[in-house]
Amino acid sequence: MRKVKLQEILCERYGLNVTVCHYPPGASKRNPIEHRLFSEISKNWRGTPLTDYETVLKYTLRTKTKTGLKVNASLVEKHYEKGLKASKENLENLNIERHDINPSWNYTLYPN
Repeated sequence: MRKVKLQEILCERYGLNVTVCHYPPGASKRNPIEHRLFSEISKNWRGTPLTDYETVLKYTLRTKTKTGLKVNASLVEKHYEKGLKASKENLENLNIERHDINPSWNYTLYPN
């Protein structure tokens, strides 16, 4: 369903080409965002019980480093329906080009 929504919302509405690339399983140690961002957030709330969304948001927003990292976060209260599946027809209508490396994870969507 994610590919169909990307096609509809970004590609069709705004005329954008959207490239999606995922880190393969087990490769998170090479993800610079994960190392730089999440480690600092974890250090900031170390020892604090994360009992509600407000506490998580408060500590996340307070995360800063001397080198200039400043975290921006917001709580999205929209409720998303679970278990939505794209129809076979929707998937066949995607204007998608799969990449040579990990084609199921890496692809570009184009406007129709």
